[in-house]
Amino acid sequence: MKKYLGPLNKENPILVQTLGVCSALAVTAQLKPAVVMALSVTVVCAMANLIISLLRNTIPPRIRIIVQLLVVSTLVIMVDQVLQAVVYDISRLLSVFVGLIITNCIIMGRLEAFALSHKPLPSFVDGVMNGLGYGLVLVAIAFFREFLGSGTLWNYPIIPASFYEAGYLNNGLMILPPMALILAGVFVWIQNAKKDRVK
Repeated sequence: MKKYLGPLNKENPILVQTLGVCSALAVTAQLKPAVVMALSVTVVCAMANLIISLLRNTIPPRIRIIVQLLVVSTLVIMVDQVLQAVVYDISRLLSVFVGLIITNCIIMGRLEAFALSHKPLPSFVDGVMNGLGYGLVLVAIAFFREFLGSGTLWNYPIIPASFYEAGYLNNGLMILPPMALILAGVFVWIQNAKKDRVK
């Protein structure tokens, strides 16, 4: 089981492999859409890994990418429809970024590197762990951006009104897109610093 925990730390898709960064920067101004996006990617990654692993011995190598895209796009459409039916407001916030899960490098990378050469159960677990590793970074970035930029978490006020009365101001820069990139860079720096310390 230990080998599957890599995406949560030493092999994190965003912090180490620098994959899936675009959506990490685009949907993290608030915590709620970041959590929904993280769960969506995890579901798609896990199910795509499982399906491709089940089909791995029947897919001709020449068309494997087409088959993978077909499986992923079908799953993304299903996830998008569920989001529109269950959490329509969040679905609108995520906008086109749910559709862009189809081209997420994390998912395609795991299909190529793992699912095509492993059995279904390990492939499913690998998909779940890579999705969660991606989601952890997304949620961490969104936590700081919403808390420092809006004074809320999950749209609930966290900073007491007395702070504002005393002159406290939310950091408006935190909800601007460049701050997502800066926070991601800080997390990458922390990850690399930890790695250097272990050496």
